[in-house]
Amino acid sequence: MTYQTYADLGGQLGHGPVRPEPEGELFHAAWEPRALALTLAMGATGSWNIDMSRAARETLPDYARLSYYEIWVHGLEKLLLERGLLQPGEVERGAGDGPAAVLPRVLKAAEVAAALARGSPTARPGPAPAFAVGDEVRLRSEPVPHHTRLPGYARGKRGTVIASHGAHVFADAHAQGAGEQACPLYTVAFSGSELWTGEPGAVGLTVSIDAWEPYLERAA
Repeated sequence: MTYQTYADLGGQLGHGPVRPEPEGELFHAAWEPRALALTLAMGATGSWNIDMSRAARETLPDYARLSYYEIWVHGLEKLLLERGLLQPGEVERGAGDGPAAVLPRVLKAAEVAAALARGSPTARPGPAPAFAVGDEVRLRSEPVPHHTRLPGYARGKRGTVIASHGAHVFADAHAQGAGEQACPLYTVAFSGSELWTGEPGAVGLTVSIDAWEPYLERAA
């Protein structure tokens, strides 16, 4: 069975035009900065990791019809409910049913700037890469039984390794709570014609995808 990632929309038709927005226009409603702050504050508690957070958002069944920060809010609610930090009906009532849960960590206001500047580096010690720049590879095409960052439009497609980035946290494993499982990460370049056979607009395009080693196999 393939695990459904509703955010895997790349290469699909029918989602309407891309509408560029002015540089620096971050929010469109007064509640959106609060959605960002809540998500970052809860992520800093250590109740889940960044890949669990992405998986929660990207597997929302109504992902395609939600705005950017609506996705963040619904994803946060999903994470809280799954961990018993929020009880069903509390959001609708605007009140909790009992005492607040004790959290592993709390992000204080004075620590926010440093935490944002630090980010979440993913480079780790890990195994030597099996592929080198210039190698021809193919992205795996078999069904994935869990949340993955392997884009659907590139599965089974042939490309060329153009960069090797060392070992990084493997997002697929991390999202499942299976540990970091650091492994080599590459940038793989694909021709547009390989990805979208027969589409006139794909001719002459090159698409680069960052792919962890478990996504790849040597092209025959």
